[in-house]
Amino acid sequence: MADRLTTKTPGALLDVLAAHFSTWSRNTLKQRLRLGCVQVNGQVVSRHDHALLQGDIVEIVAKGQGEAAREQAPSLPVLYSDDDLIAVDKPAGLLSVAAEDQRQHHALGIVRDSLSRPGRPALLWPAHRLDRETSGVLLFARSREVCDLVQAEWGSVEKTYLAIVAGRPTPPEGLIDVPLWEDQTLRVRAGEHADAKDARTRYRTQRTTRSRALLEVKLETGRKHQIRAHLAHIGHSIVGDERYGIRDARLGLHSVSLVLRHPRTGKELSIASPPPPAFLALLADR
Repeated sequence: MADRLTTKTPGALLDVLAAHFSTWSRNTLKQRLRLGCVQVNGQVVSRHDHALLQGDIVEIVAKGQGEAAREQAPSLPVLYSDDDLIAVDKPAGLLSVAAEDQRQHHALGIVRDSLSRPGRPALLWPAHRLDRETSGVLLFARSREVCDLVQAEWGSVEKTYLAIVAGRPTPPEGLIDVPLWEDQTLRVRAGEHADAKDARTRYRTQRTTRSRALLEVKLETGRKHQIRAHLAHIGHSIVGDERYGIRDARLGLHSVSLVLRHPRTGKELSIASPPPPAFLALLADR
């Protein structure tokens, strides 16, 4: 049976373990680290100086489980990397960052651990987030300063998605300019309301089948569930969107590119992620 804790205060992994598991010797804890028996947010970590953040979930598993988990440690394809930024290709089903009280892999932890070196734990900040079931370009900053610079200009970043929807939109391209608001069930609604905020989504049909369409979607604002709620509002919900549409193998939404000014150099930076086969397979008529 595993021993588990949720980090309350940031600190080095071994120090946090020693403080929490006071009946364990530091040598025993070091041995468990070497054997791959310690997991942080579901990923094996062996460095005693690994930097824990508040909310990280740490678990010590049995020795056999530790070795198996070490062999299966996840990684993500890197789309872009420099001294200030790193962008990865997030698969559908993976959290962007840790969810409270959930022991699950998340992109921030996976990338942070892959960049860390003995004695040099990496620190990362999410420049933005993707919904768990959305795949594609996910951008992180390597410092708080760079993260703040990117987020300050986020409104000018060109954010392009691909969406596979039910039906064939008429007209085949257009602007959805309808305010959005969130109800008490956390469902995003389209239309006038006291709490509604302006929201604008542009779409263009790229390809159609008998009952579905592939759309290129560009965000002019960045509201929660904006693309999902807007497309459902015009009668063409995203395939696989159980909240606003119908169930399917996965959510038909993919972050295909980000175009932004580099926060340090000012040069235009274009980062792209090709749509995965499982995404394109949703175009098949059902």
